[in-house]
Parts: sequence; structure tokens; C-alpha cells
Amino acid sequence: MTEQKRRPLPHDFHPPVPSFQVVSDDVSEGGRLRPDQLYARGNTSPHLRWEGFPPETKSFAVTCFDPDAPTGSGFWHWSVFDIPVTVTELPVGAGTGDMKGLPEGAVHVRNDFGTRDFGGAAPPPGDGPHRYVFTVYAVDSEKLGPDADASPAVVGFNLRFKTVGRAQLIGEHEEVAED
Repeated sequence: MTEQKRRPLPHDFHPPVPSFQVVSDDVSEGGRLRPDQLYARGNTSPHLRWEGFPPETKSFAVTCFDPDAPTGSGFWHWSVFDIPVTVTELPVGAGTGDMKGLPEGAVHVRNDFGTRDFGGAAPPPGDGPHRYVFTVYAVDSEKLGPDADASPAVVGFNLRFKTVGRAQLIGEHEEVAED
């Protein structure tokens, strides 16, 4: 994918907020996603751990977004919120639809695959590398507001006004076109 084809990140349109750190045992900044993090090979959400968030944080939200999807609006792979402030780490596979690995009270909304879980990377073959932006949002309230029937866009709308800090980690994946 050429540099001019790269689209803005989802929070480029939000007000600036302090950043903090998110790390993963499974995703490295700018590195390739693992096979089990792909749609056709497991849909396994990566381990994520964060620290250094603002003291006024009352909960967290975690999303995964592909701004490079050929849709005109990107593609939401994961959106979960109302994670208690005492939880600063999600294990591998926390994004499964059965809610194991997520704390009580966390809310999953449907991704753009139409399921309430982590949907792995699935760029079209030959479309070039796509970025998968894992973002942890520090939220100023215990409850973000939407329920599990909200779209990721509605979650993003609420995050725009309630985020007090943000951390991101970007992995990449590309499907090569077969000749």
C-alpha cells in the first residue's frame, strides 16, 4: 500500500488527550500479526497490557480498527468498553464472544463482521498491507453510555467526549494476491 493510500486513524479526528503505554506479548508496533489473529485462522484477540493512564480514569475501552479497509469508512474488528479501572490487562483470547477473559460488566458491541467478538485481520488479497490499530481508551466515567446493541461508530462518538487518555499499538497484515 502506498503512503498516499493510508487513511487517517480513528482518533485523528478526536481532541488531543494525554497518551499512555500499551504493550502486548503478541503484537509488536509495526510488526506482522500472528496467524491466529487472522479471520480465517482463529480470530484470537492479542494479549494487551497498559499503564501510565491519567489518574482521573474511571474505566477503559479497547478497540481494533483497520483504517486501510477498502470501504470508505474503515473496518471495526473489535469494540469492548466498561472495563473497570482496576483491570489493566486482557489475556490472549479475551475477545471471544463468550466473554471469558473479560471482567464482569464489560460490554462487547458488534464488529463490522456482525459478531460481538474480536474478528481477525482479513484484508482483500493484493490490497497491500493493512494496519490494525489496537487502542486502549482511558474513560472519565465507569459506564460509557451505550449498550451492546450500539455500533462501533456510536461507541466512538461517546469516546470522543469521554476519553481522558489514549494508547495505541499498530500491527500489520497483508494477503498477497495469487497469480
